Amino acid sequence: MLEGYSLLEVGGFFVLVIVALVVDLYAHKKDEAISIKSSVLWTIFWIFLAFVFAGYIWKAHSADDASLFIAGYLLEKSLSVDNLFVIMAIFANFAVKDEYQHRVLYFGILGAIIFRLIFVAGGTTLIALFGKWALLAFGIFILWSAWKMWQASKEDTHEIEDYNDHWSVRFTKKIFPVYDKLVGHNFFVREGGKLYVTPLFLCLVAVEVADVMFAFDSVPAIIAITQKTFLVYTSNIFAILGLRSMYFMLAAAKRYLCHLEKAVIVILVFIGIKMLIAVAGISHINPMVSLAIVVGLLILGVLASFIWPDKGQKCSE
Repeated sequence: MLEGYSLLEVGGFFVLVIVALVVDLYAHKKDEAISIKSSVLWTIFWIFLAFVFAGYIWKAHSADDASLFIAGYLLEKSLSVDNLFVIMAIFANFAVKDEYQHRVLYFGILGAIIFRLIFVAGGTTLIALFGKWALLAFGIFILWSAWKMWQASKEDTHEIEDYNDHWSVRFTKKIFPVYDKLVGHNFFVREGGKLYVTPLFLCLVAVEVADVMFAFDSVPAIIAITQKTFLVYTSNIFAILGLRSMYFMLAAAKRYLCHLEKAVIVILVFIGIKMLIAVAGISHINPMVSLAIVVGLLILGVLASFIWPDKGQKCSE
C-alpha cells in the first residue's frame, strides 16, 4: 500500500496536517467574517505548503512522483469549484451568517479527511483485487462524470436544491431532536435537561454529505492519474485543506470563472481516455506531460473566463 513511501513519511504527513489544522483553528478562533484579503493570503499559504511537500517528494523520490502529486492536487482543486458552489447554496438555505461559516467548513474538513481516506483505500483496494478491470471501470466512470458535468452546464435553468429538505437533514432529524433556532456557533444545545442539535449542525451534515458525494467523482479521477495510495491521498488532502480559504475567495470571484467548468470537463475527458489507453496497452503518457496538459487547460479556462465573459445567469449570480 505504501509503494516506496515509509511509515515515517506517512506519520510526518499526518503530523503536518494536524499542525496546519491547529494553526488554522487558532488563527480563526473568533467568530468573524473572513475578509477577501485574509482568504487570499491563506489560499497562498495552503498552495505554498502543498508545493513545498511536492518539492520534498521530488527530492526524496522522483520528479515523476512530484508531477503526479501536483497533477492530482490541481485536479482536486479545480473539481472542488463546483463543490464550493454547492456549499454556498447550503449556507444560503440555512441562513448561516458569514461569521459562522468558517467553523462549519473547518469541521467539515475534519470529516472529509476521514472519509477521503476510506474512499482512497477502497479505490486502491479495488485496483489491487481486480487490476485492469477496476482501472477500466474507473476510466469509464470518469468519462461519464465529464458527460454529466457537460449536460448540467448546458441546462438553462439553475435551480438551487432546498437543502433544508435534503434526505441527510431529514434523516438527522429522525435521530436527534432539533432546536428551533441558531445558538451562536454551537452545534449542540442543552435545554430542560435535553440535548438538541442546532440548525448549524444540520448545515454541517449537509456539507459533509455533499463532500462525500463529490468524492465519488474526484477520487477516481485522481486514481486515474496515479495508483500510488500515498500520492492519491496526500494530493487530495492538501487540496481539501485549502478549501476553506478558497471558498471565501471564490464567493467574491465566482462570477469571473464562467469557463473554468468547461476546462475541468476537458481535463476529465483527457484523464479518462489516458486511463483507458493505458489499460489497453496502447500508450503510457509521461507524468510530466499529464501535468503540463492539466495546468495548461486550467490556465486556458481561467483566461477564457476573463477574455470571453459569459453574461448568462450562471456567471452573474
